[in-house]
Amino acid sequence: MSGDPFDEGGGSILRQPKAVWATAGASVVAFMGIGLVDPILPSIAKGLRATPSQVSLLFTSYFLITAVAMLVTGFVSSRIGGRKTLLAGLALVVVFAALSGSSDSVGQLVGFRAGWGLGNALFVSTALAVIVGAAAGGSAAAILLYESALGLGMACGPLLGALLGDASWRFPFFGTAALMAIGFLAITAFLKEQPKPARKTSLLDPVRALGHGGLASAAVSAFFYNYAFFTVLAFTPFVLNMSPYRSGAVFFAWGVLLAVFSVLIAPRLQERFGSLRVLGGSLVLMAADLLVLGYGNHTTAVVCTVLSGAFIGLNNTVYTELALGVSDAPRPVASAGYNFVRWFAAAAAPFLAPKIEEWTDIHIPFVVAACAALAGAAVVAARRKSLVMEAEELREERAEPAPAGSATA
Repeated sequence: MSGDPFDEGGGSILRQPKAVWATAGASVVAFMGIGLVDPILPSIAKGLRATPSQVSLLFTSYFLITAVAMLVTGFVSSRIGGRKTLLAGLALVVVFAALSGSSDSVGQLVGFRAGWGLGNALFVSTALAVIVGAAAGGSAAAILLYESALGLGMACGPLLGALLGDASWRFPFFGTAALMAIGFLAITAFLKEQPKPARKTSLLDPVRALGHGGLASAAVSAFFYNYAFFTVLAFTPFVLNMSPYRSGAVFFAWGVLLAVFSVLIAPRLQERFGSLRVLGGSLVLMAADLLVLGYGNHTTAVVCTVLSGAFIGLNNTVYTELALGVSDAPRPVASAGYNFVRWFAAAAAPFLAPKIEEWTDIHIPFVVAACAALAGAAVVAARRKSLVMEAEELREERAEPAPAGSATA
């Protein structure tokens, strides 16, 4: 076997049509919304007189709705088109982000974040398909561009949250609404309607896609990984217990590492060692980092939090390529099925980590997260041969001339 079965060709991610840049720019803001609340979680808890576990429901409601909505995104976009789906998602985020900023109770805020999650699901899942379909340089360049948007958004979200949240915890929500409104205008101006797929997607197609062994394995492994990922994102701010500015600086550095490793380091490591070796090794190192984070002093916890961004960046890139490259289902359908599974872990971790601390002590949530990362690595190891063979066979099939009118993204 030669080469990496998940590498389908290269191309510069910088030479792209305006429509791709508009979609990627709006994606940056969408991903900013995920980490936006990190530096202000303690401030929200204080302002709304809520406990850490109650405030962590901001992530749980957001990602729970996002997970379920993944079954709807393909159904909607295959009927009204990618452009209208993106605009609908952006409009929902604008409305619910603004409503989040006007909340008077933690219950209202959790509910509005759920609506935000629906809009974000419609936008983010469709944005990936649009970028892959419209980008110059092939799917590899498109995935790197998408991961660049993810990394930049993850880096800038905490920074924006800290800068605006220092005055009031409400301001970051209003700021996000304004930025997403700008993204709405950019998509309206630069993105033309994308061709609709020849076959409309049903609500159950993403679930049926999970019947493919390779995609199911990738999704299950990503489920465990996402539990570890969102333990860091949602629980660590309470452990660090820093001011919004300092917490924002920590997670900005974390996001910078995430972006650098996802876009610049991951492709080089994949080329040299292969995607699955990189993924398995990164998950094991992430588990070790989480254990040190949980049992180290405050300075060690800060360093390990920042360092986790490197492993998360590597994992995000490889998992995205696995989801798009290992299944024989259309890419939007495979992506929806994969995300349907993994976002449930993103919803569970913010809720369970504070509860586990209440039941035990502050160290155990990180032990559980480390075990989850190791479980993800174990799935990759157990299914390694099948994943490689299926990805390689699919790559050969996609290399053959496609019938006229067919579409893969």
